[in-house]
Amino acid sequence: MPKATFPDFGLTEAQRREAVLGHYYEYPGMDGAKGEIWCYSDRFSYFPGDEVTLFISSTAQTCDIDIIRDGGTETHIDAIKDIVTIWQDSPDQVSVEGCGWQPTHRFTIPAGWTSGAYRLTLRATGKDGAPITSHHLFILCPKIEAGPGDRKGRLLQIAATGTWTAYNTWGGSNHYQGITGENRDKYATRVSTQRPWWRGFAVLPSDAPRVPLEIETPPATAPRYPHMEWAYATGHSKKYASSGWASYDSRFFRWAERSGYAIDLISQHELHFRPEILEGYDCIVCVGHDEYWTWEMRDTVDAFLERGGHAARFAGNFMWQTRLEDEGRTQVCYKYRARAEDPIYSNGGDVTRATNSWEAAEIGRPGALTFGLNATRGLYAGWGGCAPRGVRGFPVYRPAHWAFAGTGLYYGDLLGGDAHVFGYEVDGLDYVIRNGLPEPGGEDAYPEGLEILALGMTSLVEESADIAIEDQFLTDEDGRFVAETLYGSRSDENLEKVKRGCGMIVNFPKGKGEVFHVGSTEWIAGLIKEDAMVERVTRNILDRYLAKSTS
Repeated sequence: MPKATFPDFGLTEAQRREAVLGHYYEYPGMDGAKGEIWCYSDRFSYFPGDEVTLFISSTAQTCDIDIIRDGGTETHIDAIKDIVTIWQDSPDQVSVEGCGWQPTHRFTIPAGWTSGAYRLTLRATGKDGAPITSHHLFILCPKIEAGPGDRKGRLLQIAATGTWTAYNTWGGSNHYQGITGENRDKYATRVSTQRPWWRGFAVLPSDAPRVPLEIETPPATAPRYPHMEWAYATGHSKKYASSGWASYDSRFFRWAERSGYAIDLISQHELHFRPEILEGYDCIVCVGHDEYWTWEMRDTVDAFLERGGHAARFAGNFMWQTRLEDEGRTQVCYKYRARAEDPIYSNGGDVTRATNSWEAAEIGRPGALTFGLNATRGLYAGWGGCAPRGVRGFPVYRPAHWAFAGTGLYYGDLLGGDAHVFGYEVDGLDYVIRNGLPEPGGEDAYPEGLEILALGMTSLVEESADIAIEDQFLTDEDGRFVAETLYGSRSDENLEKVKRGCGMIVNFPKGKGEVFHVGSTEWIAGLIKEDAMVERVTRNILDRYLAKSTS
């Protein structure tokens, strides 16, 4: 671990505490005398020939838009000039209800645009004459009518749009904090896609901290959270490092194109509403922080695997079932309050669709049955008070596995330690050690043939004998929720059973297909930092699943 001190962002101790424990967010009018411009589109994703509708609210009378395809190279695609704009009022509960703005501009996507992410930069003049900007992003899917042969040898990346939606702070409420409820202090159980993205979602400066700590924590020191301190100091969203195109999904897409892979991009909405879009692909890819899925999304992936497809999941925290309503414009997830508040429990509905953890017994569909791992046995590592001085990489247990070919790894080596690929949220499984090797066991359901290749330690609580609980971000709420989910109550005894977890790399067959799951949100850090072993393992997986010869 590098020797360094905590970065100084010019914050007082009180401001640092507010940065971590406070609730701050983007909202219309927040920039006051400077003026501002905001934008959202009617959908996450489109197909060639579709019409895109933009909804813009601005203190300026006109704006310009530059459209960039954000791939292996940034390609300027189009410029739209002198769009007439007005200020559009938003409801108080805009995060839940959506903005409800009038359409500002429409354009049709040309047939020649290729699949990927298209970033919009909106520019206008502020009230004080200085420039104001904002960013939006939409996904262009591959042509749905493409023949199966057109997709051979191509990767299909599935953007974690459910997690994007859950973390979006714009308007004051998301699935974590909020201004809902009688006292305006509850997270939202319903959030709208019809609102702008948070600041830091589409683009970030290169020095924006990631969640895992890149410094050595001194002894007996209260946890620090540099990513949230930086966000508070620079005016970015508190959740910029937890999710989003800029922090996660873009990093793999760019790396793949620069590395010579042909790759397409879709949103999770396509898995839910257009399952046929996977036809013809050999390998789908999930990346980064990928926490929220619907039942239908899992159905689509399970069917793809059963008929011979491959899934490369370089992602962590497979935790929550969601529901989509209003033709996908509203995401529902009651989470910790599901059993008390989700109406599906009380109205005679199908409780297997409850918006609870996948590990809840009444849902009857453990997460590991799709991707081999689950979040309740994993979660936090390398940040705050959760193993802040931990391994940083994956301890390798089965170095002879095909995925590690060409790396020179030995039993007990750390994979990706220099790049800090282990964290910030990871997925695990109950296991036993036999003859020095981990095997799936205990109480979790898991797929037949699952092999554990690497395993590291995690925590569900910031557990220390020296640090006061008021100086900790997580408390023990997550641990007690998992205790209740897995063992029926939030007791101290059950908390003791679950508060220590693991993060794993696993591989297993599923039907005629196969899954390789690197259960960490931060695997992408190894690609960002060009870690040779991480890149080699990633290539080994992709090349095998695309039926290429490895070198």
